[in-house]
Amino acid sequence: MDIDILGTLAVREKGVSITPTAPKPRQVLALLALGADQVVHVDTLSEELWGAKPPRSARPTLQTYILQLREMITAALESGSGDEAGDGGGEGAEPRSAKDVLLTVPGGYLLKSGQGTSDVREFERLAGMGYRAMDAEDYPGAARRLREALALWSGPALADVQAGTHLQTQVKRLEEGRLCALDQRIEADLRLGRHRELLAELTVLVSRYPTHESLCGQYMLALYRSGRRGEALDAYQRLRATLVRTLGLEPSPVLGKLQRSILMAGPEGVPPAAGSGRLTAIG
Repeated sequence: MDIDILGTLAVREKGVSITPTAPKPRQVLALLALGADQVVHVDTLSEELWGAKPPRSARPTLQTYILQLREMITAALESGSGDEAGDGGGEGAEPRSAKDVLLTVPGGYLLKSGQGTSDVREFERLAGMGYRAMDAEDYPGAARRLREALALWSGPALADVQAGTHLQTQVKRLEEGRLCALDQRIEADLRLGRHRELLAELTVLVSRYPTHESLCGQYMLALYRSGRRGEALDAYQRLRATLVRTLGLEPSPVLGKLQRSILMAGPEGVPPAAGSGRLTAIG
């Protein structure tokens, strides 16, 4: 089974879509796909669909949605029955059924991914390689791996799925992971001297995330290294005004130190970097 989460929801069995178009069955599949190979409890599914006060008909309605998903899985398995057997197949093996893919287990349901792909798993694998490369100061390798990880995103996670409490939490977790990978990829690019190439991207990002201090620090550094010292200091003042107005907070000491380093270095100096909560000199 192939599962795509990082954009629109797409789940395929033997290359055939099993993604329903109706909103609530789509919601159920999204939660099962995010928890693939793990039990998703009935109470979790019910709360996702109907909140803290589900209707009396919640259980039978959920069972109907599961039946609809199994019907789609059955159609996908039958359409692929002429292919070579994959996960769980093999010569002499019993044909897999929808109940072998979407299992009923004590307390809930479990969607088996088999040997299929998952864009979330692949993102986490590549991002992890990028983080380890950063720790080893292999900045070209880190930039390459993190760029590959971020390329898996085609839009906001589950962009076309109606999200309840549990999906909203999962989407927020995924978005935090994407921002972390983005932050580290930009940090790697800055350490490789790609400040001019980053300016257009960072201009968009600081507008989209006006209180994100790390992105602002990276933007300040890219502006300064591009000979735009005044604009770098203006970026700090805009962030400070936004933080004070919306959160009642001052910028962090890390960002304040970067601002002072730009002020003291003057037009020809080279200030330190501001990524990852550190102030480390870049040659």
